[in-house]
Amino acid sequence: MIENGGSKSHQPAFEVSSDMLPQVGSKCFDDDGRLKRTGTIWTASAHIITAVIGSGVLSLAWAIAQLGWVAGPAVMVLFSIVTYYTSTLLAVCYRTGDQLSGKRNYTYTQAVRSYLGGVKVMLCGSVQYVNLFGVAIGYTIAASISMMAVKRSNCFHSSGGKNPCKMNSNVYMISFGIVEIIFSQIPDFHELWWLSIVAAVMSFTYSIIGLGLGIGKVIGNGGVKGSLTGVSVGTVTESQKIWRSFQALGNIAFAYSYSMILIEIQDTIKSPPAESKTMSKATLISVLVTTVFYMLCGCFGYASFGDSSPGNLLTGFGFYNPYWLLDIANVAIVVHLVGAYQVYCQPLFSFVEKITAEKFPNSDFVNKDIEVPIPGYKPYKLNLFRLVWRTIFVIISTLMAMLLPFFNDMVGLIGAIGFWPLTVYFPVEMYIAQKKIPKWNLRWICLQTLNVACLIITLVAAAGSIAGVIDDLKVYKPFHTSY
Repeated sequence: MIENGGSKSHQPAFEVSSDMLPQVGSKCFDDDGRLKRTGTIWTASAHIITAVIGSGVLSLAWAIAQLGWVAGPAVMVLFSIVTYYTSTLLAVCYRTGDQLSGKRNYTYTQAVRSYLGGVKVMLCGSVQYVNLFGVAIGYTIAASISMMAVKRSNCFHSSGGKNPCKMNSNVYMISFGIVEIIFSQIPDFHELWWLSIVAAVMSFTYSIIGLGLGIGKVIGNGGVKGSLTGVSVGTVTESQKIWRSFQALGNIAFAYSYSMILIEIQDTIKSPPAESKTMSKATLISVLVTTVFYMLCGCFGYASFGDSSPGNLLTGFGFYNPYWLLDIANVAIVVHLVGAYQVYCQPLFSFVEKITAEKFPNSDFVNKDIEVPIPGYKPYKLNLFRLVWRTIFVIISTLMAMLLPFFNDMVGLIGAIGFWPLTVYFPVEMYIAQKKIPKWNLRWICLQTLNVACLIITLVAAAGSIAGVIDDLKVYKPFHTSY
C-alpha cells in the first residue's frame, strides 16, 4: 500500500477541489473544472432501469389483485405518466439558468437549495436520505427472500414437496450485507456504470422468466383468473379490502420510484447536447420499457393466480417447477439488488462524506487516500473514512432489515413516503420557480392540482402500509423470522 503524499483535500463524489479549475472548453475537463463526463443516454437509461425495475416488480401481481383488472392497470399507467412528466421537470433543474452553461446542481438537495432555499432544503434532504435508507432495508429483505427461495425450491424438489423447508432469513441478510460492504467501496456514480449495466440485464432476466412462467400458468389454467374489482369482500373483510387497496398504491409507487437519484444520475452525462435533453430521452426510454414490463409481469401474474396472487411473484411459491428456472430468476434478482442497492445509496454516501470533509478539512483519516496496487489495473484509492462509514451504514441497514422483515408492507411504506415529496412536490415547485410561473395562472393551477392529487394518494398509501406493518407486528418476534 502506498499513501498519496501529504494530506490532500478530500474530493467526494460530485465535488471538486479549488485547485482543479482548468480553462472552460478543455478536452479533459468540463465547465465546472471536473473531469469530462462521459455518460450517455444509454448509461443513464441503465442507471434508471437498475433503480426502477427492482424488487417492486415482483409485488405488482399482488397489487393488481387488490385493485382488479380495471383499476390495477389504470393506476400503473397513471403512475408511469406522472413519473415521466415530473422527471422531465426535475431534469431541467440540474442547471440553474441556462441549460448549457448555467451553474450545475450536483445533487437533488443542491437543486432544491438553488431554486427554493430555506427550510425546504432540510425537508428535502431528510425525506430523500430517509427514503434511500429505507430502500437499502427493503432491498436487503428482498435479496434474502430470493436467496432462501433458491434453497427452498431445491429442498422442495429433492423431498418431492414433503419437506416444508422452513428456514431463518438472518443468515441470508448477513450474507447480502457482507457483499454490499465490499461493493460499497466503489467511490461514486461515475465508477458504477458497469455494475448498473449488469444489474439492468439481471432485471430483464428475472422479469422475462416471471412473465414466461405467468404465461405458461395461464395456458395451463385454460383461462384468465381475476375479476374487475380485485379481491372480493368475503375472501377478506371490508376493512382489509380498503387497507390493502391503499397499500397496493404504495407498492406501485415504489415500483416507479427513482426521482431521489435522478439529479445524481444526470451529473454523469456529457454535454452538449444539454444534459436535461439527454436525461429526458433516457427517462422516456426507461419509463416506457419498465411500464411494458410491469404491465406484462403484473397482469400475467394476476391472470395466473387471481385473488391468491402472492406478495412476491417468484418467491411466494406460486411456482414450484421448473425449479432450475426459478433458481436462475432468483439468482438474477440477488445480483440485480446488489447493483440497485449501490445506485440508491451513492447519494447518501456522498452527502455524509462531503459534510465530514468540510467539517474536518485537515483530518488524514477523512481526506487521505491510500493507494492499493491491483495487478493489471490502476491502483485502488482506499479512503479510511469511506471504508468505516459505509461499512457501518451497511451493518445498520442489515440489522434493521432483520428487525423489520416485512417485504410487502415495507415496499408499500417506502414507496408512499418518497412518492409525493420527491417525485412530485419538489420537481413541481422548482419548475414553477425556474420558469417564474405566476400564481393562479392556468399552468400553475394544473401543476398544483397534480401536487394535491398525488399528496392524497401518498397519504392513503402510507396509511395502508402502516396498517399492514401493525398487523405483521402482532405475530412478530425480533430476529426470529422464518419462511
